[in-house]
Amino acid sequence: MDRAPVNRLQRLPFFFGWVIVAIAFVTMAVSVTARTAFSLLMPPLIQEFGWDRGLAAGAFSFGFLVSAVLGPIVGRAVDRHGPRPVVLSGVVLLGSGLLGATLISSPVGLYLTLGTLVGAGVNCMGYTVQSLDLPNWFSRRRGMAIGIAFSGAGVGALVLLPWLQAMIQTEGWRAACWTMGIMALLVLGPINLFIWRRPSDLGLFADGDRSGAGGDGRRRLRIVNPAWAATEWTLPRALRTRPFWWLCLGYFGALYAWYAIQVHQTKYLTEIGFGSMEAAWALGLVSIVGIPGQIVGGALSDRIGREWIWSLSNLGFALCYALLIAMETAPTHTLLYLMILSQGLLGYAMTAVMGPIVAEIFEGPHFGAIFGVITVAMVGGGAVGPWAAGMMHDLTGSYRLAFLLAIALCGVSTISVWMAAPRKVRAVPGRQ
Repeated sequence: MDRAPVNRLQRLPFFFGWVIVAIAFVTMAVSVTARTAFSLLMPPLIQEFGWDRGLAAGAFSFGFLVSAVLGPIVGRAVDRHGPRPVVLSGVVLLGSGLLGATLISSPVGLYLTLGTLVGAGVNCMGYTVQSLDLPNWFSRRRGMAIGIAFSGAGVGALVLLPWLQAMIQTEGWRAACWTMGIMALLVLGPINLFIWRRPSDLGLFADGDRSGAGGDGRRRLRIVNPAWAATEWTLPRALRTRPFWWLCLGYFGALYAWYAIQVHQTKYLTEIGFGSMEAAWALGLVSIVGIPGQIVGGALSDRIGREWIWSLSNLGFALCYALLIAMETAPTHTLLYLMILSQGLLGYAMTAVMGPIVAEIFEGPHFGAIFGVITVAMVGGGAVGPWAAGMMHDLTGSYRLAFLLAIALCGVSTISVWMAAPRKVRAVPGRQ
């Protein structure tokens, strides 16, 4: 880029980071909701084809396993080529998966479309890639910016999930897949042509700074361990450290808990006495209350530290599972609303710190490759959770054992991130 255009762009330096946040917001709204909608599609799929619950839920899990395999590849691709080609590839994969799902007639088709293509597509534009890209644009407000971007998933759920449920009931699940596929191609494709690779492409530093000085130094991340922070962390070096493996364990446990309930929640609620639309609204309301949870949680993490928000989020998921167990014998609306609040308001705040936790330990030119491998564990947890919960139900006739295991993994995840200790490498602006 020649000097004159760069100078013109620098007249509004802070603007561009928030453009990236806005694009990420819309991308999350459509893509994550398309994957979450599997919970709405599973009941009519089981009813039409007569598949076992574990077999049907396994398609969602299989998509996560594919995402896990792609994680390191996606991370390296972002390091080398920037987010734009990766996200646009995800748009094509997601659209193809949703449109192709309208033709399925066997488990193979289910696993190929709603499993493989949708899972891979969302991985190329969802939490993983956004967690790689957004930390480049923000330092002082890193948690808040990511929280705002990821709250798009909640807005998407608010707007799209009840609409999709109504469409499923009136026009069928195939119409819902077709509509979401067209939306992915026509909305996400064009807007993601405008994402840049890094602030340096515009002659800028993080937070829109022009010199890299960081403005108010008191509000920047403070280096606590200079030797660690000065190391150029490559993937082989990171693999030899304890924090890397603590993060893998912590992220596996958290995503197991997250997606085990996300996939099975609608079916479970209808089985214990709630109506199908009420169960669909509950799934949407979780994401709605997750909007302030993600924004406030991200902003708060900039002040008190990432570990505290991670702990609070795991507590939210543990409470959610405890309330679901209680609802088995007392399916009251009071417990339902408490479950929604604990899962969304507390649990969803986790997304705002997923990227910053890893970035503040292994920040550098190879961050994408490192985070990409950590996503193997993270996505693996998301894959195992729905499948394991379905299989445990098929074997025992109840979700109780699966829910108790998820509560235990929430505790393991909390301890693991405290052991990884991003606070011991870089302190957030509020911890000066």
